[in-house]
Amino acid sequence: MRKRRLTSAGLALCSFHLAISLVYFGYPQAHDDDPQRAVRSGLATIEEMSALNDRLRRDNGLELTVCIGIHTGLVVAGKMGGGGTVEALAIVGETPNIAGRLQETAEPNTVVISDVTANLIQGYFLCNALGVRELKGISEPMELFEVLSESGAQTRFDVAGRLTPLVGREQEVGLLLDRWEQAKERLGQVVLLSGEPGIGKSRLIEAVTDRLATEPHTHRRIRCSAYHQNSALRPVLEYLEGWLRFVRENSGEDRLSRLENALAKVDFPLSESVPLMAGLLSVPLADRFPALVMVPEVQLERTRELLVALLLDTSEDQPVFLVVEDLHWTDPSTLIVLSLLIDQMPTAKFLALLSFRPEFTPLWPSRAYMTQVMLNRLTRRLAGEMIERLTGGKTLPEEVFSQVATKSDGVPPFVEELTRMVVESDILREFGDRYELTGLL
Repeated sequence: MRKRRLTSAGLALCSFHLAISLVYFGYPQAHDDDPQRAVRSGLATIEEMSALNDRLRRDNGLELTVCIGIHTGLVVAGKMGGGGTVEALAIVGETPNIAGRLQETAEPNTVVISDVTANLIQGYFLCNALGVRELKGISEPMELFEVLSESGAQTRFDVAGRLTPLVGREQEVGLLLDRWEQAKERLGQVVLLSGEPGIGKSRLIEAVTDRLATEPHTHRRIRCSAYHQNSALRPVLEYLEGWLRFVRENSGEDRLSRLENALAKVDFPLSESVPLMAGLLSVPLADRFPALVMVPEVQLERTRELLVALLLDTSEDQPVFLVVEDLHWTDPSTLIVLSLLIDQMPTAKFLALLSFRPEFTPLWPSRAYMTQVMLNRLTRRLAGEMIERLTGGKTLPEEVFSQVATKSDGVPPFVEELTRMVVESDILREFGDRYELTGLL
């Protein structure tokens, strides 16, 4: 048996009083964003239920409502049974019980979460405070929240509103800026940036992006997601929707006009580019453009060529800085488009920075305009420099510093979180230019 932290989601179809369904996020496989996955699943369930109800009302005059409660906490997890019958089971603890009680308090077609889960998803979702409630069978009252929608934040930098101090990456920053200078001279460059989770890939990208902010250039950013690894071209389409400034409230006609105006600047026939992109982005063509008559193979090839033209576009005669993050989560269709893009870059004012974890193997052979950069963990000296910046130059007691430097293992977010944790705890007090222990560590 093992103790695991799980996010439990209790779900019930309220109208028909069906039995509660319990879903575990974090067992048998844990992810670093299980609370977010649980909340997104809850919101998606309600959205899908709305579409189902449209059909039920039309066909049968029926309507279903769903109530969802989510809580995060510890359970004891392990396998049960013997012989030929062994079942993987999360042993019932307080966490699923609380999720069930939250589900009971939820209004129809809403997601209610505990304060514990709310703290873990803070910034990624918009929530409405419901106040402190007594829950049947739970000893302590809990503060509850209703999840309204996603906030649009995509990274921890979006949520935190601050950047982790950049330490020990001067050489990498200098190399990327050198490649940028070459790109401005029409010597297109590709940089493959790899490193384990939390090692500082995104932080390095932010640093370079900030350094280029004062220069005239076009910045394009594509983010791959663990949620959409099996959705063809999803990262590229999300980028295009942002580029076109599509929002939920846009009408079909408005989207078509935005698409037409944007594609008019690209070296591609409008009679072909608009129908191709309209099909990808689910934009109705109305009567303004005839449907394309192409065999599927040709249409696929032309679609890829159009996507490459859009990403490579330097019509404003400005160099382009393209960032593609988390390639380890991308889909095969997006990889094909990136491969075609890389093939056409050598003579363009273009720098492509592609980041990924070590488990991803780049498909592209080594080329003169391609550079590979691997980020390593911080040394103890660099971890100490980062700790000093986080404490505002105040010295930590040697035994505290040693614990933080050792336990963080050179991973920047761990250095940051452990340092903030000890500084904000009651085991230290400020004394001039240093911190002192208030008691035994």
